[in-house]
Amino acid sequence: MQERLPPSKPAGDEPSREGQDEIDSSKAPLLDHLIELRSRLIWALASFVLMFFVCFSIAGHIYNVLVFGGLVRIDENLKFQGELAERWESSPDLKTWTFYLRKGVKFHHGKELDSGDVIATFKLVADPKTGSSARTHMDLVESFDAVDKYTVRFNLKIPYAGFAELMVERQLKIIPADRLDKLATEPSGTGPFKFKSYTPGDKLELVKHTEYFEKGLPKLDGVVFRIMPENAARVAALESGSVDLVWNLPLESIDKLKENKNLTVDEVPTSTWDGIVMGNKTKPFDDVRVRRAVLLALDKAQLAQFAVFGHGMPTHSPISPRHPYFNKQLSLKPDVAQAKKLLAEAGYPNGFTIPLHVPVGRPTRERMAIAVQHMLKQVNITAEVVRMPYNRFQTEISGKAPFYMDGYFTRPTLDTSTYPWYHTTGSWNTRMWHFSSPRMDQLLDKARGTRDDKELMKIYQTMQQYAVEDVPGVIAYVMNFANAYRKNVKGLR
Repeated sequence: MQERLPPSKPAGDEPSREGQDEIDSSKAPLLDHLIELRSRLIWALASFVLMFFVCFSIAGHIYNVLVFGGLVRIDENLKFQGELAERWESSPDLKTWTFYLRKGVKFHHGKELDSGDVIATFKLVADPKTGSSARTHMDLVESFDAVDKYTVRFNLKIPYAGFAELMVERQLKIIPADRLDKLATEPSGTGPFKFKSYTPGDKLELVKHTEYFEKGLPKLDGVVFRIMPENAARVAALESGSVDLVWNLPLESIDKLKENKNLTVDEVPTSTWDGIVMGNKTKPFDDVRVRRAVLLALDKAQLAQFAVFGHGMPTHSPISPRHPYFNKQLSLKPDVAQAKKLLAEAGYPNGFTIPLHVPVGRPTRERMAIAVQHMLKQVNITAEVVRMPYNRFQTEISGKAPFYMDGYFTRPTLDTSTYPWYHTTGSWNTRMWHFSSPRMDQLLDKARGTRDDKELMKIYQTMQQYAVEDVPGVIAYVMNFANAYRKNVKGLR
């Protein structure tokens, strides 16, 4: 049977954002390959909100990647590979994608994975009543169907070269069709570990899935997550040996812990970014000259040093300076004189005063806001920093105020990192900065149907040029992510 998708609007299904333990789960550590001297790994987290309906929640993404599986995964070298799908293929026009499932994969309750489970999962994601944050991806899909027991086909509305890569998204883990009504009490996935117990505010326990489809894995008998909200408490527990691993190290602790001979600090660059939202339809930011002036007043290298203690790099867009498509020809240096000139041309020779809202509990953004405030003074813009509790910030400021600090976690592909923010119809753009540029739209649409690396490089380097010229918003830097673990933990990658 073929399932036809209901229509949806990008603006209504924006990706969710949650606590500070969240990064893209497609890059979560591969604990199924971890070898440890004890039979269990004890892992410290700052917070944890367990959501069993993983297909439409980003909370508990570490849990998701250990307990559930997706059609495609990404390895430690950022290469895409089959997980529950052993292979896939597309039609020449890139509008039909067929995934061939592994045979013999078992869910934790014993059921064999088949195409019905994939169909059930994507029906849930596509249903507006589900409220899935992954539903924006389904805007690409016209219909999907089960060809046979182990084959699933997606028919797209447009040519899309990166469709298989979307399958690594944390919200698209496959759930069993016969357990949809039991996921909250009896979760069952195909991952290397099974759910054992959860005590809110204390701990989550997982045990080994003995029928995991990758032979010889996992190496551990179990994983215990300890919930420890205070940064200092997590670091102290790691140093004392009462926990084995700390997820998402506080940036200010990285250099100190690297000196500890009993610990290994694993620090990697990501495309997670902090920046400034400017409402493009609200004065004074409806004038591109004002937006350019704000950009030119900022020393991004200094912002990265101050806000993330140098554990990051200045950038033009979510495309990291380490990415081969990064446009090295564009300047990252401030130009205060040009910023003042642009403000005068826009009718603000003496600058202006405006509130700059920042969420409390997001320390990198709080630090960045102070630095931005000082830098803008050079061009006579008085930014009055207003700190707000995160829950109020989300309901009263995000998507509403004309000038505020925000940040977003890394995405697995360039399209998902750029299209939602820079395309006129992009789900985050329609909420945040309300930017519209036909030339940008044309570029991003073209990228979706392009496979050639040289052509893609040209497209995305031009996209960065347009972002600097039209300034929909300011992306200051991309930041690193770090874990730390005891020396007796081996094979974590």
